[in-house]
Amino acid sequence: MAVTLTGLAIADSEDVWTRAGFTVDAGVCRVGSVGIRLGAEGRGIAGWAVDGLEREAFCDVDGVPTTSAATIATGPVAHPNGVIAIDHVVLLSPNLGRTVEALAAIGVAPRRERDAELGGRAVRQIFFRLGEVILEVVGSPGDAGAGPSTLWGVTFTVADIDATAAFFGAHVTPVKDAVQPGRRITTLRHREVGMSVPTAFISASR
Repeated sequence: MAVTLTGLAIADSEDVWTRAGFTVDAGVCRVGSVGIRLGAEGRGIAGWAVDGLEREAFCDVDGVPTTSAATIATGPVAHPNGVIAIDHVVLLSPNLGRTVEALAAIGVAPRRERDAELGGRAVRQIFFRLGEVILEVVGSPGDAGAGPSTLWGVTFTVADIDATAAFFGAHVTPVKDAVQPGRRITTLRHREVGMSVPTAFISASR
């Protein structure tokens, strides 16, 4: 059985996400097949839930708090900001080799990788598939830090990128072409709307 992402635990309030145009019901914002549980302890993305683990208990994936939870079948949820799915989740790794091994231990193999530059620093992006969501692991090649990996940010797919940009107004950057051919992207100035998670919005694949 393939390992799939079914949930994220985020330490933001329900009110903040509602004001940001997400539909929230009883503390959970459902986006596609992923349930985002708000009000978690800590800050940012505090952990995730996955389906397809061999053991049905709490575990740790390279420092990321992980629980096993099946996908809850539900119809599409309408979000006023135009979000229709999660495109990818970013995980920051201090030790790419160790993180890849930890993911392999739960049955998740890399699909591709890409070298890039971030703030003048060389980084490597390694991509994995967790059901309908892409996991993008980012770190510096050659680094072997001892700290844990951390879930960092989320990029949401939207039905109409220009409409989403208009919804947020000055709280997003100008829409531009994405790295992915034929797609366009904008970044939310998340702190301005009270969110603790770096957030971007990208147009759907053609």
